[in-house]
Amino acid sequence: MSTPVQPTFVLVHGAFANSFSFAPLQAELGLLGHRSVAVDLPGHGFQATFTRAYQAPQDPEGLATAPGSIKGVTLADNVAHLIGILERAKRNGPVILVSHSRGGVTATAAANARPDLIDRIVYVSAWCPVRLDIGAYYAEPEMAGVDPAAFASALAGNPAELGLLRVNFRTANPDSLAAFKAAFFADGTDEEFLTFLNTFQPDENLDAGGSADRAQAATWGRIPKTYIRLADDASLPLALQDRLIREGNELTPDNPYDVRTLEGSHLKWLVAPAPAARALAELATLQVPYAQA
Repeated sequence: MSTPVQPTFVLVHGAFANSFSFAPLQAELGLLGHRSVAVDLPGHGFQATFTRAYQAPQDPEGLATAPGSIKGVTLADNVAHLIGILERAKRNGPVILVSHSRGGVTATAAANARPDLIDRIVYVSAWCPVRLDIGAYYAEPEMAGVDPAAFASALAGNPAELGLLRVNFRTANPDSLAAFKAAFFADGTDEEFLTFLNTFQPDENLDAGGSADRAQAATWGRIPKTYIRLADDASLPLALQDRLIREGNELTPDNPYDVRTLEGSHLKWLVAPAPAARALAELATLQVPYAQA
């Protein structure tokens, strides 16, 4: 008698985020009968730095100068950590690697290095650079409506001196808060937005990868892949998502993206995760082999 071997979803967060943001999605996946592992990349989760200067009342001068544990963390560190998790997950059967936002860079680099560990790679409005590095895409027409300076008013300290990027997500500046909400969660209530903002950590590493970390046809290109577009994403606009899909398909025309679309902003799918969980559950059925019982 043969029984299905259920895949494991490995979930990779984006910049300033951590595994905690996947908790509602994991609950939905679990209720649908699927197992999942949410990753904390190095310097994230309980490894993150929350200084006393970040508490209330805040100490702006201290916040601008306090050291952070994520200093010196590189994309290679992220990839090595993720590969270790993928190796463990793979012992239990198929692995579906799911990434969001900047987490797509780590997922792509891991897929370049160890395609044997991944049975399907899924990008949810995530970066998968093909022709350009991330920074270069910001100068392209598809990103014309995105203002990278939206973070400027909440930036704490000099990134070059700190060796990391620090953003004061606990700011009371109404302009900064409005910019954050417009970019990430315009379709959420103010209460939902502030709740999610308080799950962010202030520090992120400076290494977003380079040309060697872009998708490689010989490795990344042989993994079945899905792109879940977020239709109302203002921080990674639909036009840019479509460009990444197009470039990926041009790189591996014999293995194009399976493309799906969810309504909502960059963060809405994590706060109201039922549609995303159903979409992922559908993908799981594509990966289920059978084992002899």
